[in-house]
Amino acid sequence: MIEQEKTFDAKLTTQVRLNYLLHLPDGYRADADQRWPLILFLHGAGERGDDLSLVKLHGIPKVAMLLDEFPFIAVSPQCPAHHWWSDYRLVLIGLLDAIAENYLVDTDRVYLTGLSMGGFGTWHLAVEHPDRFAAIAPICGGGFWAYSFPERVCAIKHVPTWAFHGAKDEVVPPRESEVLVEALEACGGDVKLTMYPDAEHDSWTETYDDPKLYSWFLSHSLAERDSS
Repeated sequence: MIEQEKTFDAKLTTQVRLNYLLHLPDGYRADADQRWPLILFLHGAGERGDDLSLVKLHGIPKVAMLLDEFPFIAVSPQCPAHHWWSDYRLVLIGLLDAIAENYLVDTDRVYLTGLSMGGFGTWHLAVEHPDRFAAIAPICGGGFWAYSFPERVCAIKHVPTWAFHGAKDEVVPPRESEVLVEALEACGGDVKLTMYPDAEHDSWTETYDDPKLYSWFLSHSLAERDSS
């Protein structure tokens, strides 16, 4: 028998496709020098597929359509059927890069949020890219590694994090959020948790309808964080 130690070293490329909704705020083209904050929104499992109208049912796309003024560029991709956001982490970062290159984005004010499956995706994407987002807001999500390796969230201890969950949620138990928030608190993270005492799985409607969330987002920027 011949046993050899080898290393496989190659550059692999692949073609990717991801449909998404893009919201541009009123006045977007009025001043070519103005840069706009951006929210990346990750939907839940029920909106997967190839019908973009599903993505408009909840969360940021719905709010952006209903409000007279929504002062953010909003990017809302659609996860293909039978997949999870964790399968598309690099694709999402590539999408953000493309949007930043082609639109008037304030790259110091890029925010991340998502609900249910998108809440899981929010935790995961932030942990994988801890210096990309000025603040994150995961809603009724968690981490697939939450109970085994909750300390992984310490990668984002410098990222302002506001988590939300319904205390009566039987789809994603509240403990999913609590474990990660507690781990962040233990390592000195900038984190807070809003637990709605009477909410079940839908803790996103109240969250996204609250103007305080958007004021909180806008109170954070990478430039201010890096200078502190």
